[in-house]
Amino acid sequence: MVAFAAVFGSLVGSFLNVVVYRIPAGRSIVNPPSACPSCNSRIRPYDNIPVLSWLVLRGRCRDCGARISVRYPLVEFGTALLFAVVAAVFLVPFVDALAGYQALAIVSAALALCAFLYLAAVSVALGLIDIDTHRLPDKIVLPSYLVAAALLGGAALLGGHWQQLATAGIGGATMLGFYFSLAFLRPGGMGLGDVKLAGLLGLYLGWLGWGALVVGAFSAFLLGGVYGLVLLATRRAGRKSGIPFGPWMLAGAWLGIFFGNAVWSAYLSLIGVA
Repeated sequence: MVAFAAVFGSLVGSFLNVVVYRIPAGRSIVNPPSACPSCNSRIRPYDNIPVLSWLVLRGRCRDCGARISVRYPLVEFGTALLFAVVAAVFLVPFVDALAGYQALAIVSAALALCAFLYLAAVSVALGLIDIDTHRLPDKIVLPSYLVAAALLGGAALLGGHWQQLATAGIGGATMLGFYFSLAFLRPGGMGLGDVKLAGLLGLYLGWLGWGALVVGAFSAFLLGGVYGLVLLATRRAGRKSGIPFGPWMLAGAWLGIFFGNAVWSAYLSLIGVA
């Protein structure tokens, strides 16, 4: 199932390349079909196999020979890898429920898995778009709230995870309020796109617990701060230079998702609380 998730992730990554290119330009992600931007030749289905087609074509268009950016296969491979890791982590409760022949628990675990796979896909798209354009499009962020509510709400309903649903709501509201306060107190320092993304990430982190929420929220500022210091030290940016913060919010959130509760437990043990 992890291998299947990786293959599925590579296909999603191929689609995300279209999303990243077209949504900032205000174009449809459905029509027209994918084509070479140099000669406008439609890409054939056998030339659209994730990673493999790029390698077979040696990174060039079959018709005009124009170079195809290496970012395309890297996005496909990176999405496949992220999907595989997410599946490996969130398949544990699914397999446990399957072993116990608990029908509702199986569906609940499957919905939670789908929720985090969706977040993985959205993270790749938003991270790349923010790097390219310094924007986090509402067309991606706002519908993601509905998807998260439907999938995590369904998982709570079928699995009886009401406490997790409550912490998800608190996490989303807390991070949304905190980022909104930062944007209000320092106009221009924090974009409204970051504020909207913060609420979404808070939902997912809160679903996993307080440790994931705290570590995920803190890691964004830690990673972003280190990156900013590196830019200053290498003179690639000044004190007033703007850098996209969305990728660091997403990276921090995934650190919280994968390691947050373990790190938080270790910290509490270190200070003698737990």
